Amino acid sequence: MNIAILFGGSSFEHEISIVSAITMKKVLKKSTLTYIFVDSNRKFYLIDTEKINSKLFSSGEYKKSKELTLKQGGFFIDGMFGSKVVDFDVALNLIHGRDGEDGKIASLMEFYTIPFISPRMEASSLSYNKLYTKFLAESLGVKSVEYEYLSCNDERKISIEYPVIVKPVRLGSSIGVSIVREASELDYALDIAFEFDTDVIVEPFIEGVKEFNQAGCFTKEWELSIVEEPQKEEFLDFEKKYMDFSRDSQVLSANIDEDLKRKIQESFKKVYDPLFLGSIIRCDFFVVNGEVLLNEINPIPGSMANYLFDDFEGMVERLTTHLPQEQKISVDYQYIHSIQSAKGKA
Repeated sequence: MNIAILFGGSSFEHEISIVSAITMKKVLKKSTLTYIFVDSNRKFYLIDTEKINSKLFSSGEYKKSKELTLKQGGFFIDGMFGSKVVDFDVALNLIHGRDGEDGKIASLMEFYTIPFISPRMEASSLSYNKLYTKFLAESLGVKSVEYEYLSCNDERKISIEYPVIVKPVRLGSSIGVSIVREASELDYALDIAFEFDTDVIVEPFIEGVKEFNQAGCFTKEWELSIVEEPQKEEFLDFEKKYMDFSRDSQVLSANIDEDLKRKIQESFKKVYDPLFLGSIIRCDFFVVNGEVLLNEINPIPGSMANYLFDDFEGMVERLTTHLPQEQKISVDYQYIHSIQSAKGKA
């Protein structure tokens, strides 16, 4: 199978996307990989799979690669004697953050009729925005962590007891996130968060909370990963997550009983189906006093959470044959013809 890896983007998580993309060479060993890079100016480049490395992008050398244009049916290399389509079976969206997770790439893929693995537009909009994720969870009957919402124009007051954690609404990878242990630290934490976003959510910071990650997708049946209990410090900052996103070796299942595993997987399924069909996502859950709470949805997890699956490459291939199909709408202009006929008779 030929898989196009879409990565980069105009995003604070641009570099993490590069790390995830390079990791796919170690993970998708049986497949042919076609690398399509989106630079910070949103230009598309065809990157030589054999030469891909992080320095290629940090040095700007990627600009010597062939630039691509998007047209109906795919990505094209334009030349003096016409255009040549870039051949692949499916595009795997690995653009973390803005562009990749907010629905822009999903919109382009659907508009140009390109098969792709990624959340569709509605799913992207709801999972990219942490506030909307809370609304989604509530509508699905999935409990989530208590929160308060603040915009940059609001009075800087909260009613949640300290310590709290402050998160920009539209960012991942712990960018702009701060733990606030007392009221005197809140202003500084908000200043940091508002450098990256106009809106934040504030949640209780629960010391030593049990956290579990569940990834998966639906092909012709549920394909769920192991439940992972990440071994973390207080929380993973940007640098630690940067390294975490390059993982390519399997991890061990969490040591939990079947009842808790079932509760986590039931919550995951409620979140996933039908909104996230066609994508591989990871949901992070907290367990507090025996209650499973959704912490966040990772619509495009680092390295696609490959390390949680026994047969990640096989799952990607199976998902490719079970992607949602946009309804074909036939336009025959009957309405306009009837108006024109009526006017003619008049």
